[in-house]
Amino acid sequence: MMRECKVFVDSHAHLQWRSFDGDRENVLVRAREKGVFRIVNIGFDVAGSVKGIELAEKHEGLFATIGVHPHNAGTLNEKTVDTLRELSTNSKVVGIGEIGLDYYRNLSPKSVQRKAFEIQLALAEELKLPVIIHDREAHDDVLQALLGFKGKIKGVMHCFSGSKELAQRCIDLGFFISFAGNVTYSKAYGLQEIAEWIDLKKLLLETDCPFLAPQEMRGKRNEPSFLPLIAKKIADLKRMSMDDLAEATTNNAEEILKLH
Repeated sequence: MMRECKVFVDSHAHLQWRSFDGDRENVLVRAREKGVFRIVNIGFDVAGSVKGIELAEKHEGLFATIGVHPHNAGTLNEKTVDTLRELSTNSKVVGIGEIGLDYYRNLSPKSVQRKAFEIQLALAEELKLPVIIHDREAHDDVLQALLGFKGKIKGVMHCFSGSKELAQRCIDLGFFISFAGNVTYSKAYGLQEIAEWIDLKKLLLETDCPFLAPQEMRGKRNEPSFLPLIAKKIADLKRMSMDDLAEATTNNAEEILKLH
């Protein structure tokens, strides 16, 4: 039976998502019962960023980031940036994100995505906040954009899906690599190899809830209480205890996101 460790941080969740509207309080109770005491609600547009902040203000242990997801890149304009800048003054805001590029769904034109990404990277530099990066089938362009801010920003490669070489290049730029439920999937051999290889000091855990439920819960709405299942898989891959993995990933989240 898996022993629970009481020090987990879910570094990437979307508890402001409508699928949690009916039982959000119970979701938080279940998270605490599984040792997930701190959760970072990640923004995806202005409304989602505002709601994430509101939840963080209401609940101890909840934090928020602000940003416009590449799917919504067309909504980013000067007014939006001013709003994000204003929201950043809230003490519960710990980063800019999720921002980046998504060439899989392409819900916004690539040129629009790239412009929105660059603008928000510049905003993160201005505000001295870490970034949460969404990168789906856009590895080269994401890396190129980040290289333009080398030494100026740091952050998290959310739900990492690239190669070992990409992971190392991102680490060299000051980024942490975050793993979600897909690392537990039965055929995720490449991702599992990277999780086993990566330096423990650069590793984060996330659920990306309500999406990407781990293997044991596939088909269900994901939630922070499932995080220990992801941790168990990575601990097994790295041949280490859950306690040590929990302690290390919590320290890493505190370091990059300043969860105080």
